[in-house]
Amino acid sequence: MSSTANHSVGEICIVCEQRKEKGIRIYTQFLCVDCEKEIIQTETDDPKYRFYLQQLKKITNREIYS
Repeated sequence: MSSTANHSVGEICIVCEQRKEKGIRIYTQFLCVDCEKEIIQTETDDPKYRFYLQQLKKITNREIYS
């Protein structure tokens, strides 16, 4: 048995909250390719669009201190 067999692969998507392998990082959060496609294809008057905006508000920009 491999030592990696017990570890989950991927990251949790900020929108669908599921573990996915492919996606992009936006500052401190991960956005899966499936949700990215959905967001891009959703019209702004669609009720789903509000949900996507709400989820994306979780993204925080960490301050860089020197």
